[in-house]
Amino acid sequence: MNQYQRLNFREREELSRCLSMGLSYRQIARLANRSPSTIYREILRNGPTRLRYRAINAQKQAHRMSKTPRRLRKLDTNQKLLETVVKYLHLRWAPEQIAKRLRILYPNNITMHISHETSYAYLYIHPGQHLKRQLLLQLRRSHKERRVKNKERRRSSPIQDYISIDDRPSEVTGREIAGHWEGDLIKGRMNKSAIGALVERKTRMTFIAKLKNECARSVRQAFARKLNRLPDNLKRSLTYDQGKEMAEHKIFTEKTKIRVYFAHPHSPWERGTSENTNSLIRDFFPSGTDFSKINAQQLKKVENMLNDRPRKALSFHTPREVFTKTVALGTRM
Repeated sequence: MNQYQRLNFREREELSRCLSMGLSYRQIARLANRSPSTIYREILRNGPTRLRYRAINAQKQAHRMSKTPRRLRKLDTNQKLLETVVKYLHLRWAPEQIAKRLRILYPNNITMHISHETSYAYLYIHPGQHLKRQLLLQLRRSHKERRVKNKERRRSSPIQDYISIDDRPSEVTGREIAGHWEGDLIKGRMNKSAIGALVERKTRMTFIAKLKNECARSVRQAFARKLNRLPDNLKRSLTYDQGKEMAEHKIFTEKTKIRVYFAHPHSPWERGTSENTNSLIRDFFPSGTDFSKINAQQLKKVENMLNDRPRKALSFHTPREVFTKTVALGTRM
């Protein structure tokens, strides 16, 4: 069997013509000898509606994506294999049974071979998608997270007695009141060094902390030094992931009066402001930077540059301008 091939320019032009004729996705799929899901995804990526789809724009986007280095998973690039795996999952076959059976059915076609771990990885990455949620329910043991065998697992999370982001006040989500922070570590070369980053959700004011090391005590003290300089009305909460560096969150709260809320595992979108800020900091300190060789003055320079840069989210005011105004008012803006 031939491996799945992406649409070419001629097919995209034909797709555009069929859309202008008002044909349905299934009618177009039959004419093009393609899966309806292929047609649907093509329009969703490049339309995203029928009326806005243009073949030339879709081809340019496909060309750009082909030049972008990225890690592609086998089930993302082989439609036939994906459909086969999905079919057997619906029959309540285990991924290992599917993997072994495919080698029997297609002994000379390696494009139809897949390991059971690859299938599990596909299901457990972005499991919020509707199809994957349904497939996870077909597994005999429908765990919320993949449980890898033959590897030592921690008996429990390093973060004990924490407060979940589910219990965070609604005012934090709405960015109505300043003083709610997000935090994270930015790792250096070979994960042997790191810096700490704090960003205020409403004003985008950013602090970058020099760390002696990544232990919980060092991180707790560095973050506390940054935040304890602020007035009480700007020290309301901190949202963090479940990294072990925040294991001393209770002591942190005791020393700063800032309550810490923890995001769900593998959910960076719950700390979107922090993730965006990390990417801005990475512009100055790219992957592979040895932070042990970066001094506090260099970090302060980058911090100032970010805080004095106009932001669209702030109507092109700078974080420092909005933050300073908030400090002056001492209450809501």
